[in-house]
Amino acid sequence: MQLSQHAKIRCQQRGIVPFMVDLLYQFGSSLPAGDGTEKLYFDKHGRKKVETYTGGLIKAKASELDIYAIVEGDLVITTGHRTKKNHHHQTLRIEIKPVSA
Repeated sequence: MQLSQHAKIRCQQRGIVPFMVDLLYQFGSSLPAGDGTEKLYFDKHGRKKVETYTGGLIKAKASELDIYAIVEGDLVITTGHRTKKNHHHQTLRIEIKPVSA
C-alpha cells in the first residue's frame, strides 16, 4: 500500500493514521467508485474482524472505523470520514403483463 501525496495530506488533516488505512486494506469491503477506483470501508463483518485482530483495543463500534479510502490498485488516492451509509444500488426489475380483455 502506498499513499499518494494528496492522501498523506488528507490523512493528516483528518486525523486518520496510516495504520487504519492498512486495516482497511486487510479487513475492509469495497465498492466501485468510478474511473477504475474502489472505495474501501468497514462493514459490520470487517469491524468485528478488526476488533478480533487488535485483541479488543479497537472496538467494532468505534468511531475510528468510520473512515473510507479511495484506492486504485495499491495506491491510496484519498481518505475521509464516513458520514453516510454506503448504498448498494440494485436494479429494480418490473415485469409488466398485458391486460387481457
